[in-house]
Amino acid sequence: MSGCGCGSANGAGPFSKGRELVEFVYNAHGGTVRDQPIRQGPLQTQCQGCGEPFELQTYLGKCPQCGGVHAVAPMNPTAENIQFGGKGFNIE
Repeated sequence: MSGCGCGSANGAGPFSKGRELVEFVYNAHGGTVRDQPIRQGPLQTQCQGCGEPFELQTYLGKCPQCGGVHAVAPMNPTAENIQFGGKGFNIE
């Protein structure tokens, strides 16, 4: 996945921030990336919406407390790079 240049028409890509990154990960490679387990293992994080600690196990996940959507790009999956879709952002 390294070197992925699959940005969308609006310019979002693996180095985007916030909602743009969440949407990028959600749609990347036809949606196949979002549910893949993080290769290096789950990341311990804190919800950027409600502050609840949780474990991000896949490249895109939800806070179990408030449902806040978070994502991390497969190219650099570290807790510091987890992005938040924003309050009210939802995925099906």
